[in-house]
Amino acid sequence: MTNCIEIKGLSKSYGDFALKNIDLTLPGGSILGLIGENGAGKTTTIKCILNLIHRDAGEITLLGYDNIREERLAKQDIGLVLDECFFSDALRPLDLDKILAPAYREWDRKLFRSYLDKFDLPEKKLIKEFSRGMKMKLSLSAALAHHPRLLILDEATAGLDPVVRDEILDEFLGFIQDEDHAILMSSHITSDLEKVADYIAYIHQGEVVLSDAKDSILDSYGRVGCTAAQLDNIDPRDILRTRKGTFGCEALVGDRVAFSRKYPMLLVERTTLEDIMLFVGKGETK
Repeated sequence: MTNCIEIKGLSKSYGDFALKNIDLTLPGGSILGLIGENGAGKTTTIKCILNLIHRDAGEITLLGYDNIREERLAKQDIGLVLDECFFSDALRPLDLDKILAPAYREWDRKLFRSYLDKFDLPEKKLIKEFSRGMKMKLSLSAALAHHPRLLILDEATAGLDPVVRDEILDEFLGFIQDEDHAILMSSHITSDLEKVADYIAYIHQGEVVLSDAKDSILDSYGRVGCTAAQLDNIDPRDILRTRKGTFGCEALVGDRVAFSRKYPMLLVERTTLEDIMLFVGKGETK
């Protein structure tokens, strides 16, 4: 299995914000979920991957190609879906077929129209008359119509209703059945990533603070509810972050099983990606 994305030591400074030594790997046949607060660096990372902004340091390889020296070769095999549909409202889906076909050597007109049919998108209707969900489906149809091996999605499911999101997530899972294919998916909807992602990378204040297999994260991490007195009796080395509220305290632990053995009087619950983000973003170290 080859890696579809390899990032080593990526750094980018804007003065008041900086990406710091980002290391990420996306194996073929898998989905990497990129999470983080607004302004954490997710979109900056994606822009560096696509060579849309100049990076200060680091190396990025896409599908075996250097993303600067071999940018055109790499982008022929990449499909991109952003949080907004950037096709002109004055166009129709069939217009996109004519416009995009010369840009991709593998553009498949028949495949594009099959996606339009699959997603119930009217070929001759103006894009300005499409709902947000329809626009996202159109963007995905265009991204898939040239047989890409890598999909890069930046908040592509944001603002969609659950039915449309589920339909699109199924499409993503079908895409990676070929182990030469992979998806990098940035999203604030962590429940979507819990459904489909194989790996999770959490960027916080420009740094990767967590990167592991999704199942490993969800199986290992735990949330402990306790009183302030109980929290004081926990060894600081056994917890990662704490949160104190009006009605009690919470702690994030990295090894749920080991913590339960050491503190059998405390209940350790399974955690979610959203829980982890809240602890890291709003919690404190003990």
